[in-house]
Amino acid sequence: MGIIAFLVIGLVAGLIARAIMPGNQSMGLIATTLLGIAGSFVGGFVGSLFSRDGRVFDLHPTGLLFSVLGALVVLFLVGLAGRGRRVHV
Repeated sequence: MGIIAFLVIGLVAGLIARAIMPGNQSMGLIATTLLGIAGSFVGGFVGSLFSRDGRVFDLHPTGLLFSVLGALVVLFLVGLAGRGRRVHV
């Protein structure tokens, strides 16, 4: 897969995940793309758990569905980590 296609799929997966996840995620275009790319790797890891070849730790980008699901997981975990640092004024 070319690097441009990888970036475009990461951007699309990040945008879809941000649209599905409720709440305000204040991140720009680059952070959204990185979210989708991280989600692609998380989705690839989860997808490899169900594959028959048994290679769990091979990181590889996966399809858009698992990329979005992985991005949702990453976005949820980032939201959990950010809750403790909010400053109420």
